[in-house]
Amino acid sequence: MAQEKNDGINKNMSLPPIQQKRPALSWGLKIKKKVKTVPSFLGKLRPAVGQCCHQCTPDSLSKKLGRTSFLGFRNLLSIDDKQTRYRGWLVRRVCCVLFVSGRKVYGHPVSDRMERVCQSSRVKEALAADHKALEEEDSQGQSSPLSLFLPIINTCISPGLLRFLSWVILKVFASVFGGIQVNLNHLPVLHKASQEGAPLVYVYVRQSVLDCSLIPLVLFCHNLRVPYTLCPLQIQSSFLRSVLQKVGVVLLPPNMAELETEGHPLYSAVMMSLLRELLHEGQVLSVGVSAESGLGGQWLDRIRQLIKEGSVPDVSVVPVGISYDCVTKTNVQVGLRSVLLRLLSVLWKKPEGTVRIDFAQPFSLKEMCESGRCSVDEWLPLQDLLLPVILNNRSNSVFGKRRMLWLLPSLFASELEEVNQSDRDLSIAVILHFIFSTTSCLAVMSTSLVSSLLLYRHSKGVSMSVLCRDVAWLTEELLLRNRDVGFGGSIPEVVHYSLTLLAPHLFIAATPPSREDPLIVPRPSSVLHLSLQAQTVVHTFMLEAVGACAVLAMICEVVFTGLNSSVRTDGVNGKEVKGDMEFSVVLGQSELVEKALQLCHLLPPGVMPPCQSSQSFALDAVDSLVRCGILIMEEISRDVPICDFMKREGALAWTTTDDPYHSDSDCEEQESCSYKISQPRQCPDMLFFLCSMLAGHLSALCWTIKTLDLMDAPMAEAEFVSWVHSHLCDTANQKKQHYESCSKEAAHTAVRTLIDLGVLVEKRQTGGNFLGVSPLFQLSENREKLHRFISQYLYN
Repeated sequence: MAQEKNDGINKNMSLPPIQQKRPALSWGLKIKKKVKTVPSFLGKLRPAVGQCCHQCTPDSLSKKLGRTSFLGFRNLLSIDDKQTRYRGWLVRRVCCVLFVSGRKVYGHPVSDRMERVCQSSRVKEALAADHKALEEEDSQGQSSPLSLFLPIINTCISPGLLRFLSWVILKVFASVFGGIQVNLNHLPVLHKASQEGAPLVYVYVRQSVLDCSLIPLVLFCHNLRVPYTLCPLQIQSSFLRSVLQKVGVVLLPPNMAELETEGHPLYSAVMMSLLRELLHEGQVLSVGVSAESGLGGQWLDRIRQLIKEGSVPDVSVVPVGISYDCVTKTNVQVGLRSVLLRLLSVLWKKPEGTVRIDFAQPFSLKEMCESGRCSVDEWLPLQDLLLPVILNNRSNSVFGKRRMLWLLPSLFASELEEVNQSDRDLSIAVILHFIFSTTSCLAVMSTSLVSSLLLYRHSKGVSMSVLCRDVAWLTEELLLRNRDVGFGGSIPEVVHYSLTLLAPHLFIAATPPSREDPLIVPRPSSVLHLSLQAQTVVHTFMLEAVGACAVLAMICEVVFTGLNSSVRTDGVNGKEVKGDMEFSVVLGQSELVEKALQLCHLLPPGVMPPCQSSQSFALDAVDSLVRCGILIMEEISRDVPICDFMKREGALAWTTTDDPYHSDSDCEEQESCSYKISQPRQCPDMLFFLCSMLAGHLSALCWTIKTLDLMDAPMAEAEFVSWVHSHLCDTANQKKQHYESCSKEAAHTAVRTLIDLGVLVEKRQTGGNFLGVSPLFQLSENREKLHRFISQYLYN
């Protein structure tokens, strides 16, 4: 177990020894003498992450075991003779083999699973709907279309093969990572939950192809049941498919993409029946969900449907946070040749980065779905929420939550007419909640922290001493927001380790006057990689970022339109408002919350919990700026005191206690306070630091709107997304900014937002799904209004 230094950041966490001893940068740790370490109290407190949602699953929250002592972390790759029953010189040479052979494996034969799946009513109905299945039958009485799914149904777990592959993976990961840190405080809860009867379902957000192997490896090494992994990879090699299917990996059919399989009615019926049989056998599942497209969420909805119809009593969902120092991106196509080349390459490759794995507290899926507390807002189309504000300049927004039907792609294509909209909205709310819960328990790695500072605070470059100072400040801010960090050691060691991993993406120069204090500048071509690393920090500060962009939008009204009813200045005329921001500006509470509420509808999925109303999230966003010191609350002078209720004009509006939005402040006037921008020296830097976090997402939206001027005819959706992606890259290179908007995920998210807004219209044709500009936005005036509305939140 890693030990902490006296001047460390966090207890029982340190950098891998192989990384500490490698002098990757010429200046080494000379800056250590100049920089103070983090205050000692940060090493005594560790945030309690991974708790159940207090609103959706209060019963599951009460089942949490009391933590009597801090168990710390364990490096999964550090295996010695102490973890075996034997001791000695020879044992230390073969300790990994002895460790793997001593693990408990819950093997289970397939037995008659094939017959049970084929005899299910759901599969029989799907076969009856297939005309080819009625015409062709083999000698065993099974329809030929099922032959494609027979290997998937026969997926099993072979104890001997599982032990061998676990030993191979441990050896391979030792050459890839410096360490795999597992939070031991969550494992006793998992052991207890595995004995209570309800099958466990592990949910994680897809980041890399290694996600599928990390979770089974950790569970295997801690004597927990290895899950059946629902893997989205396209593997063409029949040998690899056969091996993986014998260790519990449920693969896609050959030559079929994930999205294509969901439109196949027979595939959906077979997978529903297979999940039912696996859960009846008491097996454990592992599901990955994509935060951009929602792919993988259909598996969770299938499980929810099984619980709803009574086929499965209940399951315990366990969100899993997998945090990488360096996210490994690999092609989706996996073959035998590519795997062998990968194994050969790691033999001479030095380990880079660590991985941190956190298991959240298990909770009941049945409780979440049947309690009715998962969603508090009415789900409305995005065009109903924002178009009246954008096109008609309406001051008040419609209260509701953005409906994202694309998060559940083509599920039960033959039964969509039978599924009511409220049930589909509940499924989407559950998927969004899982994405949010999983992302919330991710630890912030040192590379994520340094990348966020270089992108959003020091994009023009920063000296080493200033970077170390900001790392200490940002670490404290993260811990105060109940977000754990996945690193330890002194500040110079943490910064040196991070810059070693990020060195290919940075310019590091030592100027002659101060060679011991080098200058670090991010490479423009690597901004996209740094923004990917900084996503966990952005998720932590999402409340503050929304509030900061709302403040920026109201300041823009002062700069471009002068004084109005919602913004006033003290002692400064409208013509005297300049860009230097050296004036006292006061923002009305209702207008500021309204700006934040409108911005909430444009956020990508998974950044705000669906069990919280959009209005409440906007209010919290404004309040968070007060806690940060950016805004100062001040009362508006009144002729009649607020406490004098009887002298107010009109009668009091009494409300019932059943009203979910009822509060003691409902009887007050709408604008009871206002906010004044703080004037300390660090306030503008903090405000712009928060605004920059959403600049990539908003600029991608603005640039995508500009591409509509060049669109002559409807295009296929995949072709249009590729065209938008190319345009985003060209625009970023031309403007020399917002390179983080050039990812394919940003293009996909921007296109989906414009579809939800009604800017783009989907037309299903024989060649696929085509996109065209709606008649309303074929007018350049309306497109300009939309562009102006989004760009008001954009910080350049």
